[in-house]
Amino acid sequence: MNSPAASPPPERSEQDIITALQATVSASRLSLFLQCRLKFYFRYVLKLKKPKTASLHLGNAVHAVLKAWNKARWVQQPLSLKVVHETYQTAWADNTEGSVEWETGEEEADKTTGWRLLDTYLRESHLPAEVKPDAVEVPVEADLQQHGLPRLIGILDLVQQRQIIDYKTSATTPNADKVAHSTEIQTSSYAILYRHNTGTQEAGMQLHHLVKLKNPKVVITTLPPMSQSQQTWLFRQMEAYLEGLQRRDFIPSPGMHCSSCEYFSECRLWH
Repeated sequence: MNSPAASPPPERSEQDIITALQATVSASRLSLFLQCRLKFYFRYVLKLKKPKTASLHLGNAVHAVLKAWNKARWVQQPLSLKVVHETYQTAWADNTEGSVEWETGEEEADKTTGWRLLDTYLRESHLPAEVKPDAVEVPVEADLQQHGLPRLIGILDLVQQRQIIDYKTSATTPNADKVAHSTEIQTSSYAILYRHNTGTQEAGMQLHHLVKLKNPKVVITTLPPMSQSQQTWLFRQMEAYLEGLQRRDFIPSPGMHCSSCEYFSECRLWH
């Protein structure tokens, strides 16, 4: 006698999804909510899937190699350039997050660009191979219930001598002041996570930009430890996140950022 097929799990209601989103928050989720609440709704509540972009695929492949390189430093068995290249080839072939809709000839060009970024970074980052990192790609969280806020979650790319280091690929050379302002939600979140999990203050933050120019370069922006006013600002932004979800405040925020939004068509038809 055949056993009955298992029933598929029931889909969660919209309210269940919103309740879950109110329980935790990450820097990327908070940033998107404050940028455009309707885009947040499409991505995190309706969970509309979109093709993976070429730039995201390149960034993911580069990030995977840097993760492997830093983990090898952590166990004090640095990778050879040959192994780094093999790791990159494997990371590039990984399509678990969805296939990229490449233009003709675009994939090989982007693949070469990604490798040139890595080669440049490993030569110019000046992170000593013999110095063991404090942490590599570590998932962390902070319970902010005492502040009436959700649990903050995140992943720290690298912590080296109490410096929190985050990797970014960029098409243009970053301006230090603009980078400090535009990444403040992320850097403040990482500072909270670091302090909550170590009991000490970070020495500072470094943003390592791998810039996709004809001649690739590495730009390192060094930031001081999070200030009290930055923490207060972050907490107020998290309050806005909670209150907006409670009100289902999913409204569009038209602006220059719409030109590159994957949900442009859905937004134009939304009522």
